[in-house]
Amino acid sequence: MSTETDSELATRLAVEAGRLLVELRDEMVGKGAPSWQVMDHGDLQSHRFLMSELRAARPDDAVLSEEGVEDPRRFGTDRVWIVDPLDGTNEYGERGRHDWAVHVALWDHGRFGAAAVSLPALDMVFSTDPAPTLPAQQRDIPRVITSRSRNPPAAVIVANALGADAVRLGSAGAKAMAVVVGEADIYVHDGGMYQWDSAAPAAVAEAAGLHISRIDGTPLVYNGRDPWLPDFVVCRKEYAPDVFEALWGHPEGRQH
Repeated sequence: MSTETDSELATRLAVEAGRLLVELRDEMVGKGAPSWQVMDHGDLQSHRFLMSELRAARPDDAVLSEEGVEDPRRFGTDRVWIVDPLDGTNEYGERGRHDWAVHVALWDHGRFGAAAVSLPALDMVFSTDPAPTLPAQQRDIPRVITSRSRNPPAAVIVANALGADAVRLGSAGAKAMAVVVGEADIYVHDGGMYQWDSAAPAAVAEAAGLHISRIDGTPLVYNGRDPWLPDFVVCRKEYAPDVFEALWGHPEGRQH
Protein backbone atom coordinates (compact mmCIF):
# COMPACT_ATOMS: atom_id res chain seq x y z
CA MET A 1 0.00 0.00 0.00
CA SER A 2 1.37 3.42 -0.92
CA THR A 3 2.09 6.18 1.56
CA GLU A 4 -0.28 8.58 -0.19
CA THR A 5 -3.44 9.56 1.62
CA ASP A 6 -6.67 8.55 -0.06
CA SER A 7 -7.26 12.13 -1.15
CA GLU A 8 -3.75 12.47 -2.55
CA LEU A 9 -4.20 9.22 -4.43
CA ALA A 10 -7.59 10.21 -5.86
CA THR A 11 -6.21 13.56 -7.00
CA ARG A 12 -3.08 12.11 -8.56
CA LEU A 13 -4.99 9.46 -10.45
CA ALA A 14 -7.56 11.93 -11.77
CA VAL A 15 -4.77 14.24 -12.96
CA GLU A 16 -2.58 11.54 -14.50
CA ALA A 17 -5.46 9.78 -16.23
CA GLY A 18 -6.50 13.16 -17.60
CA ARG A 19 -3.04 13.85 -18.98
CA LEU A 20 -3.02 10.43 -20.61
CA LEU A 21 -6.36 11.22 -22.25
CA VAL A 22 -5.25 14.64 -23.52
CA GLU A 23 -2.09 13.19 -25.06
CA LEU A 24 -3.98 10.26 -26.57
CA ARG A 25 -6.63 12.50 -28.14
CA ASP A 26 -4.04 14.87 -29.59
CA GLU A 27 -2.06 11.97 -31.04
CA MET A 28 -5.05 10.16 -32.53
CA VAL A 29 -6.69 13.29 -33.93
CA GLY A 30 -3.35 14.27 -35.44
CA LYS A 31 -3.27 10.92 -37.23
CA GLY A 32 -6.80 11.41 -38.55
CA ALA A 33 -8.51 8.79 -36.40
CA PRO A 34 -12.33 8.85 -36.46
CA SER A 35 -14.09 10.12 -33.37
CA TRP A 36 -15.48 6.69 -32.38
CA GLN A 37 -11.96 5.30 -32.30
CA VAL A 38 -10.71 8.21 -30.21
CA MET A 39 -13.55 7.64 -27.73
CA ASP A 40 -13.04 3.88 -27.52
CA HIS A 41 -9.31 4.14 -27.00
CA GLY A 42 -9.74 6.88 -24.42
CA ASP A 43 -12.18 4.84 -22.36
CA LEU A 44 -10.00 1.76 -22.48
CA GLN A 45 -6.63 3.35 -21.82
CA SER A 46 -7.86 5.48 -18.92
CA HIS A 47 -9.60 2.46 -17.36
CA ARG A 48 -6.49 0.30 -17.63
CA PHE A 49 -4.36 3.03 -16.08
CA LEU A 50 -6.70 3.57 -13.14
CA MET A 51 -7.12 -0.13 -12.45
CA SER A 52 -3.38 -0.73 -12.53
CA GLU A 53 -2.66 2.18 -10.19
CA LEU A 54 -5.41 1.24 -7.73
CA ARG A 55 -4.26 -2.39 -7.63
CA ALA A 56 -0.75 -1.21 -6.82
CA ALA A 57 -1.70 1.45 -4.28
CA ARG A 58 -4.79 -0.10 -2.63
CA PRO A 59 -4.72 -3.86 -3.38
CA ASP A 60 -7.27 -4.70 -0.68
CA ASP A 61 -9.90 -2.22 -1.90
CA ALA A 62 -12.64 -3.05 -4.39
CA VAL A 63 -13.29 -1.00 -7.52
CA LEU A 64 -16.52 -0.13 -9.32
CA SER A 65 -15.67 1.26 -12.75
CA GLU A 66 -17.84 2.10 -15.72
CA GLU A 67 -15.51 0.22 -18.03
CA GLY A 68 -14.71 -2.77 -15.80
CA VAL A 69 -16.34 -6.10 -15.05
CA GLU A 70 -18.14 -6.48 -11.75
CA ASP A 71 -15.76 -6.76 -8.78
CA PRO A 72 -17.66 -9.01 -6.33
CA ARG A 73 -15.38 -7.94 -3.48
CA ARG A 74 -17.28 -4.67 -3.26
CA PHE A 75 -20.27 -6.41 -1.66
CA GLY A 76 -18.18 -7.57 1.30
CA THR A 77 -15.91 -4.61 1.96
CA ASP A 78 -16.28 -1.15 3.42
CA ARG A 79 -13.85 0.51 0.98
CA VAL A 80 -14.83 0.78 -2.67
CA TRP A 81 -13.31 3.06 -5.30
CA ILE A 82 -15.97 4.30 -7.73
CA VAL A 83 -14.39 5.59 -10.92
CA ASP A 84 -15.42 6.88 -14.30
CA PRO A 85 -12.29 6.77 -16.47
CA LEU A 86 -13.83 9.11 -19.05
CA ASP A 87 -17.01 10.97 -18.23
CA GLY A 88 -18.36 12.74 -21.29
CA THR A 89 -17.07 10.33 -23.91
CA ASN A 90 -18.93 12.08 -26.74
CA GLU A 91 -17.39 15.43 -25.82
CA TYR A 92 -13.95 13.81 -25.65
CA GLY A 93 -14.43 12.61 -29.21
CA GLU A 94 -15.12 16.13 -30.46
CA ARG A 95 -11.93 18.02 -31.16
CA GLY A 96 -11.56 21.12 -29.02
CA ARG A 97 -14.30 20.36 -26.48
CA HIS A 98 -13.33 20.70 -22.84
CA ASP A 99 -16.48 19.51 -21.04
CA TRP A 100 -15.33 15.98 -20.21
CA ALA A 101 -13.83 14.66 -17.01
CA VAL A 102 -12.17 11.90 -15.00
CA HIS A 103 -13.89 10.81 -11.76
CA VAL A 104 -12.16 9.03 -8.86
CA ALA A 105 -14.06 8.56 -5.59
CA LEU A 106 -13.70 6.39 -2.50
CA TRP A 107 -16.84 5.19 -0.68
CA ASP A 108 -15.54 4.33 2.78
CA HIS A 109 -17.73 2.84 5.54
CA GLY A 110 -20.90 4.34 4.11
CA ARG A 111 -19.58 7.81 3.35
CA PHE A 112 -17.23 9.61 0.99
CA GLY A 113 -13.64 9.04 2.06
CA ALA A 114 -11.96 10.95 -0.76
CA ALA A 115 -12.64 12.09 -4.30
CA ALA A 116 -11.32 14.10 -7.20
CA VAL A 117 -12.71 15.33 -10.50
CA SER A 118 -10.30 16.47 -13.18
CA LEU A 119 -11.20 18.56 -16.22
CA PRO A 120 -8.11 17.64 -18.22
CA ALA A 121 -8.69 19.85 -21.26
CA LEU A 122 -8.77 22.83 -18.89
CA ASP A 123 -5.86 21.55 -16.77
CA MET A 124 -8.05 21.72 -13.65
CA VAL A 125 -8.64 19.31 -10.78
CA PHE A 126 -11.04 19.55 -7.84
CA SER A 127 -10.59 17.46 -4.71
CA THR A 128 -12.27 16.83 -1.39
CA ASP A 129 -9.01 17.67 0.42
CA PRO A 130 -8.24 20.47 0.11
CA ALA A 131 -11.84 21.30 -0.64
CA PRO A 132 -12.67 23.96 -3.24
CA THR A 133 -13.66 27.39 -1.99
CA LEU A 134 -17.18 28.24 -3.07
CA PRO A 135 -17.36 31.77 -4.53
CA ALA A 136 -20.03 34.25 -3.52
CA GLN A 137 -23.13 34.24 -5.70
CA GLN A 138 -23.56 37.61 -7.41
CA ARG A 139 -26.28 36.97 -10.00
CA ASP A 140 -29.84 38.21 -9.76
CA ILE A 141 -31.13 35.29 -11.85
CA PRO A 142 -29.95 31.77 -11.00
CA ARG A 143 -28.39 29.51 -13.60
CA VAL A 144 -29.47 25.91 -14.06
CA ILE A 145 -26.98 23.72 -15.86
CA THR A 146 -28.29 20.98 -18.09
CA SER A 147 -27.38 18.52 -20.82
CA ARG A 148 -26.21 19.43 -24.30
CA SER A 149 -28.46 16.88 -25.93
CA ARG A 150 -31.67 16.91 -23.91
CA ASN A 151 -33.50 18.72 -21.15
CA PRO A 152 -34.17 16.39 -18.18
CA PRO A 153 -37.75 16.98 -16.97
CA ALA A 154 -36.62 17.93 -13.46
CA ALA A 155 -34.27 20.58 -14.81
CA VAL A 156 -37.03 22.09 -16.96
CA ILE A 157 -39.41 22.22 -13.98
CA VAL A 158 -36.83 23.89 -11.75
CA ALA A 159 -35.68 26.37 -14.39
CA ASN A 160 -39.26 27.43 -15.14
CA ALA A 161 -40.24 27.72 -11.48
CA LEU A 162 -37.20 29.82 -10.57
CA GLY A 163 -37.12 31.85 -13.78
CA ALA A 164 -33.57 30.63 -14.24
CA ASP A 165 -31.20 30.92 -17.15
CA ALA A 166 -30.04 27.62 -18.68
CA VAL A 167 -26.44 26.63 -19.39
CA ARG A 168 -25.55 23.53 -21.41
CA LEU A 169 -22.48 21.33 -20.92
CA GLY A 170 -21.45 17.75 -21.55
CA SER A 171 -20.29 15.48 -18.74
CA ALA A 172 -21.78 15.23 -15.26
CA GLY A 173 -18.40 16.12 -13.80
CA ALA A 174 -18.14 19.27 -15.89
CA LYS A 175 -21.68 20.29 -14.92
CA ALA A 176 -21.17 19.75 -11.19
CA MET A 177 -17.83 21.56 -11.23
CA ALA A 178 -19.51 24.50 -12.99
CA VAL A 179 -21.59 24.88 -9.82
CA VAL A 180 -18.48 24.50 -7.65
CA VAL A 181 -16.68 27.35 -9.44
CA GLY A 182 -19.77 29.58 -9.57
CA GLU A 183 -20.49 29.41 -13.29
CA ALA A 184 -23.88 27.91 -12.45
CA ASP A 185 -26.00 27.58 -9.31
CA ILE A 186 -28.13 24.45 -9.77
CA TYR A 187 -27.56 21.09 -11.45
CA VAL A 188 -30.59 18.79 -11.48
CA HIS A 189 -30.55 15.49 -13.32
CA ASP A 190 -33.10 12.71 -13.62
CA GLY A 191 -33.80 9.87 -15.99
CA GLY A 192 -30.44 8.23 -16.48
CA MET A 193 -27.19 7.93 -14.54
CA TYR A 194 -24.96 5.39 -12.85
CA GLN A 195 -23.05 5.51 -9.58
CA TRP A 196 -19.78 6.34 -11.32
CA ASP A 197 -21.38 9.33 -13.06
CA SER A 198 -22.17 11.15 -9.85
CA ALA A 199 -19.98 9.78 -7.02
CA ALA A 200 -16.86 11.93 -7.41
CA PRO A 201 -18.76 15.08 -8.50
CA ALA A 202 -21.12 14.73 -5.53
CA ALA A 203 -18.25 14.21 -3.09
CA VAL A 204 -16.34 17.27 -4.30
CA ALA A 205 -19.49 19.40 -4.35
CA GLU A 206 -20.34 18.36 -0.79
CA ALA A 207 -16.80 19.19 0.35
CA ALA A 208 -17.18 22.65 -1.21
CA GLY A 209 -20.31 23.28 0.89
CA LEU A 210 -22.97 22.66 -1.73
CA HIS A 211 -26.21 20.73 -1.24
CA ILE A 212 -26.17 17.21 -2.69
CA SER A 213 -28.99 14.65 -2.68
CA ARG A 214 -31.32 12.54 -4.77
CA ILE A 215 -33.99 14.61 -6.52
CA ASP A 216 -36.51 13.56 -3.85
CA GLY A 217 -34.28 15.08 -1.17
CA THR A 218 -33.01 11.79 0.24
CA PRO A 219 -29.26 11.21 0.74
CA LEU A 220 -27.05 9.83 -1.98
CA VAL A 221 -25.91 6.31 -1.05
CA TYR A 222 -23.27 4.49 -3.07
CA ASN A 223 -21.97 0.97 -3.58
CA GLY A 224 -25.49 -0.35 -4.04
CA ARG A 225 -25.72 -3.74 -5.69
CA ASP A 226 -27.40 -2.16 -8.71
CA PRO A 227 -25.00 0.42 -10.21
CA TRP A 228 -27.99 2.43 -11.49
CA LEU A 229 -28.45 5.65 -9.51
CA PRO A 230 -30.48 7.67 -11.98
CA ASP A 231 -30.76 11.13 -10.45
CA PHE A 232 -29.14 13.73 -8.26
CA VAL A 233 -29.11 17.39 -7.31
CA VAL A 234 -26.11 19.65 -6.78
CA CYS A 235 -26.92 23.23 -5.89
CA ARG A 236 -26.03 26.13 -3.68
CA LYS A 237 -27.70 25.59 -0.34
CA GLU A 238 -29.71 28.79 -0.55
CA TYR A 239 -31.49 27.41 -3.62
CA ALA A 240 -32.24 23.93 -2.26
CA PRO A 241 -35.63 24.83 -0.68
CA ASP A 242 -36.82 26.43 -3.92
CA VAL A 243 -35.60 23.47 -5.97
CA PHE A 244 -37.56 20.96 -3.90
CA GLU A 245 -40.58 23.23 -3.66
CA ALA A 246 -40.63 23.32 -7.45
CA LEU A 247 -40.24 19.56 -7.79
CA TRP A 248 -42.41 18.25 -4.96
CA GLY A 249 -44.32 21.14 -3.41
CA HIS A 250 -42.24 20.95 -0.23
CA PRO A 251 -38.87 22.63 0.48
CA GLU A 252 -37.27 19.38 1.66
CA GLY A 253 -38.46 16.98 -1.01
CA ARG A 254 -40.90 14.22 -1.77
CA GLN A 255 -40.43 12.23 1.43
CA HIS A 256 -42.56 14.76 3.26
